[in-house]
Amino acid sequence: MMNPVAKRTFTGLLVGAIVICAVLFAPKVAIRPVVACLIALAVVEYALLLKKKVSTLGIMTPMRSLGFAILATLGFTLIAGGLWMLAETAMAYGNVMLLYIIAIVKFSDVGGFAFGLSSAKLMKDGNHKMCPTISPNKSWEGMAGSIFASCLVSCCFMPATGFAFPKALAFGVAAAIVGTVGDLVESKFKRWVGVKDSSTMKITNGMGGFLDMFDSLLIAPAVLYFFI
Repeated sequence: MMNPVAKRTFTGLLVGAIVICAVLFAPKVAIRPVVACLIALAVVEYALLLKKKVSTLGIMTPMRSLGFAILATLGFTLIAGGLWMLAETAMAYGNVMLLYIIAIVKFSDVGGFAFGLSSAKLMKDGNHKMCPTISPNKSWEGMAGSIFASCLVSCCFMPATGFAFPKALAFGVAAAIVGTVGDLVESKFKRWVGVKDSSTMKITNGMGGFLDMFDSLLIAPAVLYFFI
């Protein structure tokens, strides 16, 4: 049986290669419908997780029902708004800029995962946890890795984006921070529901649930779109 880390890494590389090809060569007319489908799948998973939480509470008071309605609305808006900005980025600035935003955010994830895992093994007392009650594996060393990887990728894209070095670094730092915030928001939601992965629909292989694949892209695209 494949090692979980190797399985996650292999799946991530495969998905990454598919996304790169799809983003670079997709005609603009197809971008919005594809993103709409992704939004629908993410929203369905979010709704199923909310339903799971509601089923454990039994009969709810009017105030709690109102709270769930507000949470559902905010969640749907966050998911739809963040991912839809990916489509708008492609329409306004082209496929390369779309790939750039996805790349700096997702490589931020990879850098955080690699640095966090390595630091936990190398440091005598383990690494320094960022939010242990929300995301036990998140560490400040991982955050440093996220920023490093995101800035590195952002600088590699400079010939395509036309950004000066300071702006490329600023984008890298911003992507790492808002990507991590999106990840923590989704992790907090999962802890509240009582699940480890948002794998309600069993679509992904070794990477948690469908919503887990987009947690870092929930906030970042909207922030980076206006930053551009």
